[in-house]
Amino acid sequence: MSVGSDHPVTRPAGEIAKLAAMLRRDFRIALSYRTAFIADIVNIAAQIVMFGFIGRLVDPRLLPTYGSSRATYMGFVAIGIAVTALMTVGTGRMTTAIRGEQMTGTLEMLLLTPTRLSTLQLGWIVYDLLYVPVRTAGFLILVTALFGVRFAVSGIVPASALLLAFVPFVWGIGAGSAGAMLTFRRGGGIFGYATMALAFLSGAYVPLDIFPTWVAGLQDLNPVAATLDGLRRALIGGGGWAAVAPHVNVVLPVSACVFLLGIGVFRIALRRELRAGSVGQY
Repeated sequence: MSVGSDHPVTRPAGEIAKLAAMLRRDFRIALSYRTAFIADIVNIAAQIVMFGFIGRLVDPRLLPTYGSSRATYMGFVAIGIAVTALMTVGTGRMTTAIRGEQMTGTLEMLLLTPTRLSTLQLGWIVYDLLYVPVRTAGFLILVTALFGVRFAVSGIVPASALLLAFVPFVWGIGAGSAGAMLTFRRGGGIFGYATMALAFLSGAYVPLDIFPTWVAGLQDLNPVAATLDGLRRALIGGGGWAAVAPHVNVVLPVSACVFLLGIGVFRIALRRELRAGSVGQY
C-alpha cells in the first residue's frame, strides 16, 4: 500500500471536496453529541469564574506592562488560556481522530482510497481548526463582558498573523504524537504532558518573572512564550506590526522545523505499521 500517492484523481478540486466531506462528517458527529457542547460551555464558564477569583489575589503591580498599558490579571490569563486551548486541541486531535478510525475499522479503508496523506491529516483536524477560533472568540467576549477587559482592536490583525505562524508548531507536535500512538499504541500521551508543561513554563497563567531566571531567559527561544508575549503586546498594549514582527521571526522558523519533523515522524511510523500489517490494531 502506498502512502500519499499521486493518483490521477487526487486533483486539488477532488482533495478539497474530500476535506469538505470530512468536515461535514465531524460536524454531524458533534451535533449528535449535544452534551459535549454544553460541557464545553460549562468548562469555559468554570475557567472564567476560577481565574476571576484568582485575579483578586494577584497584586496588580506584579503584572507586566505592554506598551503603555499595565495588564489586568484577567486580560493576561485570558490570552494564556486561549493559546493553551489551541495547543491542547491541536496536539491531541490528530491522535484522537486516528484512534477513532482504528476503533471503527475505517483507518485502513481511508488509506486505501486515492487520497493524499496530507489531505487525511488536514481532514482529521479541519473541524477543530474552525471550531477552536469560534470557541476562543466566545471565551474572550465573555471575559470582556464579565470583567471589563479591553483588547486593542488595532492589534487583532498582527496577533492573527502571529497565531498563523504558531499553528505549524502545534500541528507538528500533534503529528509526532499521532506517530508515537501508531507505534506504541498509547505512547502519544507523553506529548500531552509535555505540551502542558511547555505552556505552563511559557507564562500562560503567571508572569515569567516569578520563575527561576533560567526559565525566563529561555523566552526568546521558546515559541510558546514568544507567541504569548507577542499576542499580549498586540492585544493588551495595542502594538502593531513593529511589536509583533520580532516574535514572528522567532516563532516561524521553529514552527517550520517542528512541523517538518512531526510530519516526518508520522509518515515513518505509518509506513512501518503498513509494512507490518498492524495499522488497524489498537
